[in-house]
Amino acid sequence: MGVNPFPSAAHLSAYISQHEIPLRLQHHAALPVVDIFRYGAIIGSECHFSAVLDRCMTSARLLVQEAEEARCSFASGTVIGAAELTAGSGRFQRFWHAPPGGLWFSLVLVNTLSSPFSRLLPLMAGLACAETVAGFGLPAQLKWVNDVMLGGKKVAGILTESQQGISGEEYIFIGIGLNVNNRDFPLELSAIATSMAAISGYEIDLAQVACDLLAKLSWYYGLLVYLDESGEEDTVPFMDKYRQASHCVGRRVSYGFDVQQQPLYEAEVKAIADDGSLVMEIDGVEIRESGGEILFL
Repeated sequence: MGVNPFPSAAHLSAYISQHEIPLRLQHHAALPVVDIFRYGAIIGSECHFSAVLDRCMTSARLLVQEAEEARCSFASGTVIGAAELTAGSGRFQRFWHAPPGGLWFSLVLVNTLSSPFSRLLPLMAGLACAETVAGFGLPAQLKWVNDVMLGGKKVAGILTESQQGISGEEYIFIGIGLNVNNRDFPLELSAIATSMAAISGYEIDLAQVACDLLAKLSWYYGLLVYLDESGEEDTVPFMDKYRQASHCVGRRVSYGFDVQQQPLYEAEVKAIADDGSLVMEIDGVEIRESGGEILFL
């Protein structure tokens, strides 16, 4: 039976107070750090963990459906995790290898953000993952939108879906797969995937990774809520951190909505805009895309 690596709400709150708040105060003196963490305190407030699931996303949708049918409020920030997934998948149902040793979960948010900020939720999740990996001394980088890369290989993948409930609530499902101690990959993935343990050379405390990742999700989600409610539509504190973690600018890429099967065009990445869109150039003409994916050429 898989051991639950996710912290209790009390443990996570204590960790944030002892570690994450002092860290953020060092780098964000101009922001109300404690208030931002209050906005993000819903993250991990409830956790459902199983030894084995087919997909966390499927179980998350069922929990939401049950709450809706019972006319009960669903706890925003709920985590649904598993030690192992038997049918893990990413965008366009691409296979995701999810054996014991990795961190596999879905985060469910009842969406209260305005449109400019809710569009940043996929980037938020990627940034939190990249910072978590980097916190273990590993040089993680982000490939737009939210693939987390180590040594040119993918160490984490994130899938974001939404659903309108019969109650009128919009639910955002953020599925996160982070390769931590799983080192063996199927042949079709071995050239493109890696794990934290494979790069570091040693096993990493999975519970520590889970706690750190939820703490960083709490910070960045809280920051988006704070910026949205401030009414200034200022994404700079968030997007500056995202751009620092990204390694896309200056790269030549292939772009498409399903870039592996149907690439649309090739271009050079010029910037990542404050609204999260990718700014590219083809023959001197600027193009902006707010969705889709890229492959480095």
